[in-house]
Amino acid sequence: MTTRRSLPATPGPRPRFAGMVSSAGWFVVLLAGVAVATALIAETVTGAAALPGLPAPSVAVKYGVPVVRVLLDVSVVTTMGLALLAKFLGFDDPDRTEPVMRTARRAALWSSWTWVGSALVSLVLLSVEVYPTEFPTRTSPALDLLTAPLSFLQYLVGSPDLVLNYVVGVPAGKGLLTVAGIGLLSVWLCRVAVRRGESVPAELRAGVAAFGLLPIPLTGHATDWIYHDLMMMSMELHLIGAAAWVGGLGATIVFLARRPHLLAVALPRFSKLATYCVFIVAASGVFSGLSMLATADITVPLPDSLWTTHYGQLMIVKLVCVAVIAALAVGVRRGMLVRISDRRPTAVAVWCGFELVVMAIAYGVAVVLTRSAPY
Repeated sequence: MTTRRSLPATPGPRPRFAGMVSSAGWFVVLLAGVAVATALIAETVTGAAALPGLPAPSVAVKYGVPVVRVLLDVSVVTTMGLALLAKFLGFDDPDRTEPVMRTARRAALWSSWTWVGSALVSLVLLSVEVYPTEFPTRTSPALDLLTAPLSFLQYLVGSPDLVLNYVVGVPAGKGLLTVAGIGLLSVWLCRVAVRRGESVPAELRAGVAAFGLLPIPLTGHATDWIYHDLMMMSMELHLIGAAAWVGGLGATIVFLARRPHLLAVALPRFSKLATYCVFIVAASGVFSGLSMLATADITVPLPDSLWTTHYGQLMIVKLVCVAVIAALAVGVRRGMLVRISDRRPTAVAVWCGFELVVMAIAYGVAVVLTRSAPY
């Protein structure tokens, strides 16, 4: 009696993320590039880096701060999403899921190191905004940009006391130092996870990433509103909800777009989480933004300040991004989840990829928004 062997499934065409690139690695680079470009454009348009009463920082610092802050946000979000991926996949089919998770855990280790480095570099650059005359400047803005790494090292080696003063005297310094410390904890957990697998619970790794987001509102502008604590809680909910949403979708699409049998398991589970996240992100974002405008020392009251101030305009752009993302998410949920569950071909990499591109734009706007006083 002959034994019939099942033939391997014929591989389908390689999906193109957002219809642009077929490489998952290049897609991640594209997302980071979109976020950085958006932050730089918003920084240029609004002039958000200028602090009242202080000399303007050099071009390298003006544009270095949002770039490094984007890298910090992206690395923390990536770390959380890679941890959540284990929960989306589950543990019922380790022969299929473990090869994916081994790669994801190694990626999380690298993103955690990026998290630590970005927080420390951001801390140093923000201290330069307080002591701008101590940062080496060149004869032209172009030369400032070209020699930015050298200038950074000169400042760090020559003025460590100024960085220490910033940490001691400014809440943003303490916040970023705490973020870096939590990042080191994430590095340790990810190293253990690389060696021992899911013996380090995914919930713990995701929780540490969420905890790392909590001090970040301290790095923005303060307010003396009587309900300041409530607004801070709203900002933190906004950050955690956005990180779970963006990180979870990013990890799911990047790692599973070419594995339909695993995508059929993970995407419906992510979709349930995303449903809660979209309401949390939208509600908390509107509340925090309107609270900042309502309590700001400006002559234009609400609702006019929404479209007459840079802060209000950035807020509107971000809300438009959230609305576009939500519409795309509804389309994927209604039009593709059934086909994905049946293992039928879909354009999920295109639509979810485009959703992630819009999310990257929103993150770039958010970086400048947190550094902008309402004016």
